Amino acid sequence: MNCICFAQRTLEVAALHPITGRSAEREFHVARAARDKYQFQHPLFTLRGNVVFADFHAARLFAQAINQTRDLSRHPDQAARAGDINAMGLIDEIMHHVILCYLDEFGDDLMAEAREFLISQIGEQEIDRTLLHFCRSFPPREVYQDSTTCEAYLEKLHDGVPGRDLALEELIMLWIENQNPAYAPYAELFPDRDLTSDTAYANIIQGLQDFFADKPAFGPENLTLIETLLAPIKAHPHSLDQQLAYIRRRWSSWIGRYLFRLLRSLDLIAEERKAHFSGAGPAQVIEYGRRGVGMLEYERFSPDTEWMPNVVMLAKSTLVWLNQLSDQYGYEIRTLDRIPDQELDRLAAAGFNSLWLIGLWRRSHASRRIKQMCGNPDAEASAYSLLEYEVAEEIGGWPALENLRSRCNARGIRLASDMVPNHTGIDSPWVISHPDWFVQLPHSPFPSYTFNGENHSGVDGVGIYLEDHYYDRSDAAVVFRRVDFGSGRERYIYHGNDGTSMPWNDTAQLDFLNPDTREAVIQTILHVARNFPIIRFDAAMTLAKKHVQRLWYPEPGSGGDIASRSEHGLTAEEFDRAMPQEFWREVVDRVAEEVPDTLLLAEAFWMMESYFVRTLGMHRVYNSAFMHMLKNQDNQKYRQTIKNTLEFDPAILKRFVNFMNNPDEETAVVQFGKGDKYFGVATLMVTMPGLPMFGHGQVQGFAEKYGMEFRRAYWNEQPDMELVHRHERELFPLMRRRYQFSGVDRFRLYDLWGDHGQIHEDVYAYSNEAFGARSLVLYNNAYETVWGRLSLSAGYVEKDGHGNRRHRQVHLAEALGLHNDHRRFCIMYEQKSRLWYIRNSADLWSSGMFVNLQGYQTQVFVDIYEVTDNEFAHYARLADSLRGGGVPDVDNALKEIYLKPLHESFALVANSGVCQELSAEFTGQLPKKAATWDELRDNYQRFLRVAADYACGPADVAGAAQEFDARLRTLLATRHLELVRPHEHVPSFRKALHAFTLGLRETPARVSTMIALLMLKPLGVLVHEDDDDYDCGCEDGQPNSAAGLAEDLMLLTRLAPVLPVRPFENEDEIAWKLRVRILLTNYNWLSLFEQGQSARNVTAALLSDSDVSSYLGVNTHDGVVWYNKERMDTLIWWLLAVGMLQVAYDDIISRHSQSIDESPEVVMTRVLRLYDYYERLRLAHASAAYRVERLLEALDEPNVEVDT
Repeated sequence: MNCICFAQRTLEVAALHPITGRSAEREFHVARAARDKYQFQHPLFTLRGNVVFADFHAARLFAQAINQTRDLSRHPDQAARAGDINAMGLIDEIMHHVILCYLDEFGDDLMAEAREFLISQIGEQEIDRTLLHFCRSFPPREVYQDSTTCEAYLEKLHDGVPGRDLALEELIMLWIENQNPAYAPYAELFPDRDLTSDTAYANIIQGLQDFFADKPAFGPENLTLIETLLAPIKAHPHSLDQQLAYIRRRWSSWIGRYLFRLLRSLDLIAEERKAHFSGAGPAQVIEYGRRGVGMLEYERFSPDTEWMPNVVMLAKSTLVWLNQLSDQYGYEIRTLDRIPDQELDRLAAAGFNSLWLIGLWRRSHASRRIKQMCGNPDAEASAYSLLEYEVAEEIGGWPALENLRSRCNARGIRLASDMVPNHTGIDSPWVISHPDWFVQLPHSPFPSYTFNGENHSGVDGVGIYLEDHYYDRSDAAVVFRRVDFGSGRERYIYHGNDGTSMPWNDTAQLDFLNPDTREAVIQTILHVARNFPIIRFDAAMTLAKKHVQRLWYPEPGSGGDIASRSEHGLTAEEFDRAMPQEFWREVVDRVAEEVPDTLLLAEAFWMMESYFVRTLGMHRVYNSAFMHMLKNQDNQKYRQTIKNTLEFDPAILKRFVNFMNNPDEETAVVQFGKGDKYFGVATLMVTMPGLPMFGHGQVQGFAEKYGMEFRRAYWNEQPDMELVHRHERELFPLMRRRYQFSGVDRFRLYDLWGDHGQIHEDVYAYSNEAFGARSLVLYNNAYETVWGRLSLSAGYVEKDGHGNRRHRQVHLAEALGLHNDHRRFCIMYEQKSRLWYIRNSADLWSSGMFVNLQGYQTQVFVDIYEVTDNEFAHYARLADSLRGGGVPDVDNALKEIYLKPLHESFALVANSGVCQELSAEFTGQLPKKAATWDELRDNYQRFLRVAADYACGPADVAGAAQEFDARLRTLLATRHLELVRPHEHVPSFRKALHAFTLGLRETPARVSTMIALLMLKPLGVLVHEDDDDYDCGCEDGQPNSAAGLAEDLMLLTRLAPVLPVRPFENEDEIAWKLRVRILLTNYNWLSLFEQGQSARNVTAALLSDSDVSSYLGVNTHDGVVWYNKERMDTLIWWLLAVGMLQVAYDDIISRHSQSIDESPEVVMTRVLRLYDYYERLRLAHASAAYRVERLLEALDEPNVEVDT
C-alpha cells in the first residue's frame, strides 16, 4: 500500500502500478554549482520503492534559499515559487515512474541494452567519461556528501540496478528538463551546456532516441518512450500546471499512486498565483438546477413569525453614531442609555423597526494596539475582532443596553446584533485557554516569516506575536505565533480568512472540524440570541461545510484559496467523518428549540443564498446582487435572477436582504448618487420582497465609509436636508406600509413590451397584494426614456401543501383584481407624484397597461381599487378628460365633472377679467360705469339659478341676488369711505378707518379675499342660512350655509386662481380656505359685542370654533395652550375688516329700504365699539406671549379709552 503523508493526517492510496524489482532511489537532481550557491542540504523528492514522501515545506525552504540571494525588491518577477519547484520535482518523479512502467512492461534489461547500443555507436570510453562528468556536475546525495566517489557510484549496484543505468536514466531526465520552456526561470538548477560542449552528451541523447524509436510504442498516444516523456511539454510548453493537468488526464492509468500529490501540486501553484484580492467577487445571475444552485438540496425553510417579514433595518456603527449624536445634540452621548428619545422617535416615525448596532461587544485589545502601531493613533479595535460577547463597558455595558432596548421596544424597534462565528480576536480568552480550538501548525508555514515584534497576549505565561512584515505592510502573513512560556511549545495559528482578500490579521481562525469548537460557538450564539431578537452572522458562508473544506482542508485538486493549506487537505470522505453535518443547520435547530422567535440573518455570498435559507434554514440572507447589478445597471441579469427565483421557489425571494451598501462597501450615495437613480433603487429596496437594510448615514447622504475600527467620523459631513426631505416624501411612507410589499404569495413580475416586440430589460415592473391592498411598482433603471405595455406576468411556481408544484402566469388585470367589464374602472394612487389615475378595466384586460417612463423615473401605485360607473358615466367622462393623466383627488375630479354646469356659470362672474375690474374699482385705479356692474349682477343671478339646483331644499334666488347687489355696493362704497360721518372730530373713529385702510394698502392680497367674500356670502341667503325658523329639509351632511355650500361646490378652488393677487397671508391655500370659511361663518361676530357680551366672551366664543382653533394652530405643550402669532395678527385685522363691511352694509340696506337712515351717532357708535374690541384684542395679543390663557386674562382688564 502506498502512503502519502502530510501535516497531521495521513491519506492512504492504493498503487495502480506497483513497480517490482527496480527500487533504487531516484533524486530530483540539482547542479553542484546551484547546491553550493544556495546551500541546499536535502533532496526535494525521492522515489524509494513504492513509498512516496512529498514535502511542501522543503519546497518552500528550497525557494526561500534561492530568493535570499536575489534582489526581489527591484526584480520581484525573479522570485522563485515553491509551487514551481514542487511541480518540477513532481514532473521529474512521474517521468521516472513512467520509465519504470515502460521497463516493467517491456523488459527490465532495456536500459542495459540501450547502454550496449550506445557503446556500439559511440564507444564505452566516451560514454563513461560523459557519465562521470554528469555525476560530478549533478552529484547524487551520497556523492555530494562525500560518502562515495562518482567512480564507485557508477560501478556499484543500487538495489540490483547498475549505477551506470541509473545515471543514463538521469541523463535522459536532464535533457527532458532542458527541453521544457516552463523550466526556463530555473535553468541554473540543471544546466547542460558544459555537458554538451565537453562530452558525448548530445550523441548519447540522439542515440537513445534512435534506440527507443525501434522499440515498442507506448502510452495513450502510442509513442516511443522519449516522445511520450516529451508529450506534456509539447502540449503546454510554457505552463507547469497545464503540464501536470495533461499528465493527470492522459496518463491516468500510470499515476494512481501520484494522483493526490499531483492535485496538491496544482493547488500549491494556484495558491501562489492568487496575486489579486477581489472581495466577494462579481455578482452573478442565480441559476437553480443541476448546473446551478439548489436543485439537489432539500427544502427546509424556517417559518417566519408574524413580525419578521416586515422588518426594515437601519445599520449604525455604534461608536461613530454616539459621537455624531454628541455633536448633533450639543452634549456628551457616550453610552447607549444616553441616546435621546427624540432620536428613537424619529427612526420609528420614518418606518424603521429594527436597529442593527455594529460594534457592541468587547473588542480585542491587540487589534486596537496593532491598528495604532500601523499609523492610526485614534483607532479602536475592529468590531469583528472580539474578546468576548459581553456589551462593552465604554458604551455602558448591559445596563445601558437594557435601557435602550426597553425604549426601542416601546416604539416597535427591535435591536439587532452581530455575531462573528468564524474567528476571534488573536488575544481572546479562547486563544489563551483553548488554543486547540483553532486551525494551526507546529511550525511556520513559510520560512520567510519572522515573529520578533511586540507581545500582544496581555496575560502572563503566553506570548502572541504578529508576523513582522505586517507592521510595514510588506506582507500579510496567514498565521501568528503563539508561545506557551511554561512549556516552550509554539503554535502557528491561522488568521481568519475567507480566501478572497487579505487575511484578517487581528483575528484567529476557529477550527470547525473540532467538535468542542463547534459546541462552544453554538453556546455563544444562544447567549446572543437570548439578548437580541435579530442576529446577523458575519461571513456566514465561510462555515458552510463545502467552504470549511475548501478554505482549510481542501480536497486534493480543489485547493489554492489560502496559502499553505493545500498540503493539509482531506478527501471528501475524511472531511465528512470529521464534520458530519452542516454547522448552520445545527445552529438553526438549536436556536429554534431554545430561543424561538429569533430572526437569524446570514451574510453569505458565493451563490449560496438559496442554500442558506432553503436548506440551512436561515430566516434571511444577504443579496449582494441587488446592490451590484442595480448599481452597474446589469438589469437583464437581475431581472433574470428574480425570474429564476420565482420559477424555482418564490419563498427564497422573500428571504433576501436587499441593500444599497453594507459596512464593507462604499456608501450608498457614493455608489448611486443622490438623484433619481438613488431613489429609484431605494424604492425597489423598500417595495420588493426581502428585508430592506439601510446603511449608516444613508438617509443623511453621508459619503464617508466608516471602518470597523472608527471611533468617530473623520469627515465633517452635515446632513443633506434636501435628501432627507425627499426620503420623507418618497420612501418613508412606503416603509410605513411595508406589510403591503413584503410577501411573495401575490408578487408578480412583468416584462415591459415595446412597440416592436422587444422587452425593455431596464424596467422593473411588479405587483403585489397583502390583506386586500394591491400595489404596482415601476422603475426605469437607465437614462433613456422607454414606453410600452404590461400584460402577462413572468412565470412563477405555486406549491400546495403536498409538495406539488404548478407553473403559472397571470395577467396584470387579474393580479390587480379587475373585471373584464367596460363599466368598471381601476383607480390608483401614485405615491411619488401624489396623483390619482383612472384606467378602464376592460381596456387593461385587452391591451395591457401603457407605461411611459423617463430615465430613472419611478412610479409606485398603491390604494388600487375598482369602481363601477353610474348612469351618468361620470367615471368614463373623467377618464376621457384626463387622457391618461393624473389628478390630485379622484373624488374632487368626479365632483368637477358633476359640477361642470355650475362652474361654467360661476366662471361668468369669477374670472380674471371681472376680478381685475373689481380690484381696480376697489383700489381706485380704474373706476367703472354702473352698466358694467349691472352685467355682473345679471351674470351672478344666472349663477344663482344654476346653484339652486345643487342646494338642498327650496332656494331663495331673488334674495341671494339682492344680497349680492348690496354686498357689491358695500364693497364699492368702502373705497370712498361713504360711511355716515360724525358731525364733529372723533379721533378713535378716524383711527378705525385708518387701521382698516392701512391694512388694505400694506397687504394687497386682502383685496382678493374681499372679492372672494363678495362672491360667496350671498350663498347664505340662497340656502336661508340666517333664517332660524326655516326648515330646509337638508339631510345630515348637506350644506346649508355659505361656507358649507362654497366648500361643497368647490367654488373657492375655482376662485383662487383667478383672483388678481394671490390671497395668502403667511399661509398656504388650505389655510386661506379655512380663513375664508371662518369669515363667512362669523361675518356677524360684531353683533355679539353689540349685544353686551364682554370682549373675553366674544373671543372665547371665537376660539371655541374648531375652524378658528385649527387656523390659529392652537396646541397644548407642557400644560400650556399656545397659538400662532402670525395667524392671530391676520385674524385680528380681518375681524376689524368684516366688522367695518358689516356696518357699511347695514347702512346701505337701511337707506335702500327707504327706512329711517341710521343716524351718524349710531354708525359712529358701532364703529367705535368695533374699534374698542379691535384695540383690546390687539393689545391683549401683544402681551399674551402667544398663550391663550393670558390672552383671555388680558381682555378682562379695564376698557381701553375710546372717544364717545
